[in-house]
Amino acid sequence: MKHVPFFRWVVTLGLVLIGCSVGVHLTTPDYPEREQVDLTVLSEAPDGSCTVRWTDPFELVEHTGPYQCDPYRPATFKAPNYEPGTDLGWDVGYVFAEDAQKGELYSLDEDEDIEASIALSDQLLGIGLLPTIIGLIGGNIRSLARLIGVRPALVRRGERLRERAVQVAQDHARAEEAVRTAWAPLHEELVEKRLDRIPVAALRGATKTPLPVRLLERNGIHSVRDVLDAGAWGMAHVGGLGRQEAKRVWAAARLMSERVSRDTTVRLDADRPDARTVALLNALQVLVAAGPQARNAAETADLLDRELHEALAGAAPAAGWRKMLAAGRAERRYVPMAVAELRRLLAEAERDGVAERFAQASVDLLRGADGDPADLSARVDFDTRPADYYEALAQVVDTTEGTAPIPPDSQRRQWTVACHGPGLRRRVTRPRRPPRRRVR
Repeated sequence: MKHVPFFRWVVTLGLVLIGCSVGVHLTTPDYPEREQVDLTVLSEAPDGSCTVRWTDPFELVEHTGPYQCDPYRPATFKAPNYEPGTDLGWDVGYVFAEDAQKGELYSLDEDEDIEASIALSDQLLGIGLLPTIIGLIGGNIRSLARLIGVRPALVRRGERLRERAVQVAQDHARAEEAVRTAWAPLHEELVEKRLDRIPVAALRGATKTPLPVRLLERNGIHSVRDVLDAGAWGMAHVGGLGRQEAKRVWAAARLMSERVSRDTTVRLDADRPDARTVALLNALQVLVAAGPQARNAAETADLLDRELHEALAGAAPAAGWRKMLAAGRAERRYVPMAVAELRRLLAEAERDGVAERFAQASVDLLRGADGDPADLSARVDFDTRPADYYEALAQVVDTTEGTAPIPPDSQRRQWTVACHGPGLRRRVTRPRRPPRRRVR
């Protein structure tokens, strides 16, 4: 569930009301400059409507005009009590003291509009302050409650350890890829030579359905490699076969090719090496020099990378207060468990010295051949410990069957190695267990 910023909207509402109050206040006109004058009431109605006479205090000229007198002023100020025997009364008023209306009578009714506008501004300000205060207090309390699980330092440690794990895994994969790249052309050449020596008649045993072998031989297709080079459509055209027969022959050749590929062995000859063999020895020297601890470190890095990825994904909101505030309720629910798992992984890694192992493995895997022009380093090293090179090749290429000759100085290791496609695997010979007796 995504986080709903309730208090944020409350604060926003309060700020909008305060902004409206400010706007009303800014649009309210100011009270004009006025000058108080005495008014002589010439006539007056019961509701206060009257005709008055006053003297302009600026030009000292008398004026007469309508005015709204105060009907609730004392009776002594009204006619005929003010001046007995006359119809005159008295009141006080104001005239404009500036602009073009200077000296003219000012009506107090205009003050009511200004006062109403000021009252509206005050009301909006009071109403806006209430949700603003509520939103600020509630939002801060809610933010403090959500920020309790923030652990930025722990998350940074986990990210740095994962970066090291990814780095050592990439370094080891790069070293293995160099071995595969150097091994592939040697293996492919050997497979092609064997397929060129296998007659097309051998395809009869690769499938249960009969194949027109004699027809293929008459049309110039003598080996399994000729069938593979021609392809399914080429067999139909060159071999004079039907479409379905051509597909069966080509499928049988593919099956034969896979068998030959699995049974083909690449042998390392350091006495008379060509450029491709030297390249393979140089690539293997990196893994041999790094030793089995580099492979163990890479396997540990792969496992730790997956575990840290899951833990860091769950603990992502704990990386900082902004991420924690932006996280939803469901995300924050899993933060404590993810942080606990991340803390456990870091503690185990520190206890086992994983970071130091990763650093050492990366350094060992980045050491290449010394670059001597005759490539003597890898050749001499291979002559010294050929079993280690064959074992490293077996672990990288990962074949399924076949055997390689055991070097004479590897009596301490009873294993057989095969180098073939699609990979290379080490096969360990174990004694057969005696059959179990059936208990009656």
